Amino acid sequence: MLSDVFSGFTPPPYPYDRLESVAEIAKGHSGGMVDLSVGTPIDPPIKEVVDALSSSDTERGYPTSLGSLALRSSMREWLARRFNVDVPLANIASCIGTKEFVASTPWYLKLRDPSKDTVLYPAVSYPTYALGAELAQCRAVPVAVGEDGKLELESISRSDLDRAVMVWSNSPSNPTGELDDLKALYVFANETGVPVFSDECYSEFTWSTLPDSILKYGSNNVVAVHSLSKRSNLAGIRVGFYAGDSGIVDYLSLVRKHAGMMIPGPMQYGASIAFKDDSHVEAQRHVYHDRLGFMVGVFSGLGYDVSIPKGGFYLWFRSELDDGFALAAELARELGILVSPGEFYGAFSRPFVRVAMVADMSKLELVAQRAKNRDRY
Repeated sequence: MLSDVFSGFTPPPYPYDRLESVAEIAKGHSGGMVDLSVGTPIDPPIKEVVDALSSSDTERGYPTSLGSLALRSSMREWLARRFNVDVPLANIASCIGTKEFVASTPWYLKLRDPSKDTVLYPAVSYPTYALGAELAQCRAVPVAVGEDGKLELESISRSDLDRAVMVWSNSPSNPTGELDDLKALYVFANETGVPVFSDECYSEFTWSTLPDSILKYGSNNVVAVHSLSKRSNLAGIRVGFYAGDSGIVDYLSLVRKHAGMMIPGPMQYGASIAFKDDSHVEAQRHVYHDRLGFMVGVFSGLGYDVSIPKGGFYLWFRSELDDGFALAAELARELGILVSPGEFYGAFSRPFVRVAMVADMSKLELVAQRAKNRDRY
């Protein structure tokens, strides 16, 4: 094993690889397993984007790292339509999906200021925030999240603030669907001098309020991060962008250019078309909301305390045994579904499970039928 030879960083097991034994249980059901674990879109992207991927005529040359003028212009126009903000084109840059951006940015910021060595991130959150800190050889320090889903900024110690290279926020939250106070985070960034990176990749899917962005409150010392993966069912083409503070965007885009971080040309062309169209997003909103409502009915009928989240397309609820892995195994055994144990999203999430609405209604109806066949339904 590598750990027997090297004494440095050993990557942790990839979370979803740990679900293989639970998946085997779910696969034993007639009709097969219904996979609601990974948030992978299953609905088709619009035809115009698919057609564009094979007609860009950009295959031969190297694509721009920053993003083509057409791509960044479409991103800027989308920000204006969706959030009513006017971001200069120079303050917008593309990335190869947002997961690599989340994982790599702490390292680049630490290089910028080696005196800083701490990444602050929500205690209940997507695991790549903490892993990105580890890859940068930074301290990964979780910030408490209140019952309302907001970061408890006042809980951050003075010493951690002094050492912080950045703060991550995620609103709507993966996994909980709660909404953070982005205005408060903007004020925090400017009062403390700690850059706030606001991961807003689920912003199109809010159910209780209008979509929000930290850029609505200003761009100084903040960066908003967006993606096409969820918005347009285009996780496979790996297109995202970051926008905000001119100094931070300039620095990151130059470092990334040197590193050869660039979205393939055909993907840039297709993405520019996706960002121009909002009708397919509105249709997808209805699809996710219908699925959420349907599965809330199924799980409520089984006695679980669950409701439609404020945002995102996940259901998040806890086990009576305070063991999300045990609950995941129970749901696999009784309903034939595969869900994500809460501990994937931090030590504080161990009692919970996350259920992604990434199966079509015919499969969800199959789950409902299995639930009806249980004695306690």
